[in-house]
Amino acid sequence: MDLTQTLTPVVTIGLSQHPNSFDYAMTELNNLVQANNMDVVETLVQKLDKPDPATYFGKGKIEELTQVVIDDGVKTIVANDELSPSQIRNIEKATKARIIDRTGLILEIFANRAQSREAKLQVELAKLKYQLPRLHTSASQRLDQQTGTSSGGGFTNRGAGESQYELDRRTLEKRITHVNRELKEAGKADQIKRKQRDKSDIPTVALVGYTNAGKSTIMNGMINLYGENDDKQVMVKNMLFATLDTSVRKLSLPDQKKFLLSDTVGFVSQLPHQLVQAFKSTLAEAANADLLVQVVDYADPHRDMMIKTTEETLKEIGVDNVPMIVAFNKADKLDVTFPTREGDNLIMAANDTSSLKELAAIIKEKVFKNYQTLSLLIPFDKGDVVSYLNDNTNILKTDYRDNGTVITAELNDVDAKRFGKYVLAAE
Repeated sequence: MDLTQTLTPVVTIGLSQHPNSFDYAMTELNNLVQANNMDVVETLVQKLDKPDPATYFGKGKIEELTQVVIDDGVKTIVANDELSPSQIRNIEKATKARIIDRTGLILEIFANRAQSREAKLQVELAKLKYQLPRLHTSASQRLDQQTGTSSGGGFTNRGAGESQYELDRRTLEKRITHVNRELKEAGKADQIKRKQRDKSDIPTVALVGYTNAGKSTIMNGMINLYGENDDKQVMVKNMLFATLDTSVRKLSLPDQKKFLLSDTVGFVSQLPHQLVQAFKSTLAEAANADLLVQVVDYADPHRDMMIKTTEETLKEIGVDNVPMIVAFNKADKLDVTFPTREGDNLIMAANDTSSLKELAAIIKEKVFKNYQTLSLLIPFDKGDVVSYLNDNTNILKTDYRDNGTVITAELNDVDAKRFGKYVLAAE
């Protein structure tokens, strides 16, 4: 199907209050619009110190916007900022067009992309909390369409004197309570999975960063090289928020060291607070990781801003004490040498095998630094111990004696304690 035939034409609008970042913010907004199957036919901007409290734009600019809507025949306007209920109401009244603010746009994208039950619940919760203070800005019919409720039979039993607004508000509050309860149940299953992984003593590494920076491409490259099941690829698409669900894969390095790699939902500037809060459970993979790999689009001129956005978002969800390295991805788009290591950071390209191997080497240094090299004397009747060591550790040397097999291997703290009785005294 040709998607160009189904794109909804829109006009994007924005206020230039911070000149240094405004052009980038508008470019990002247009990319978000495209990710929501919309087509920007015109962009209107105004330079103001602060938004007009009633109409966002000034009076003259609102008149210009109204004429643009008429001339272009569009029915939707997308604003670069989060608007107040009165601003939404007044702009819609003046232009006779639907207005979507930045928060509403991102919520729509997330609602369309959510696949798992938990992601769908998280997005619904964020949408409900966003709608609650905006009830009186829109007709009941629109609320009915968004929430799947009906103003018909279900509302006929409202108490005497109860307004439609009061009824709608009560309906939303009940739904919020219900979704919160379902999310709590869904979260229990994830907690059980994480506890099981913790018991396995396998280190966890989480890919974090701006949306469309190449996290999923790196994930698939690592799966190809080190995955135990290389058919478990994650989706890759050149689009903002192509996927919302966290993917976790078990990787095994050539020296038998194993770790779990997770690909988390991407960030974007001004990510709605409702979504950050809703996705805390999904981003728990990052909060509980032993190491974060922040993936940055090295070819993007706004990469410093993207790094700042990622770090601010991580801090907001309570991830501020996890060690982190930075993978400056997409170096193949620039005239630079790669892979190039700078301290614990790496300039790389996700489609380059040598880059992925170098990234794995840095990860290995960070998450396996507590491994011990020990020599163990394993009696001949303990073949199960020898098999375990061969399958799960990096064997450096094997010798045979009259009273057993001497294996020199790299062991994590748990295995070192588990097989401590076999440790051979220094000779």
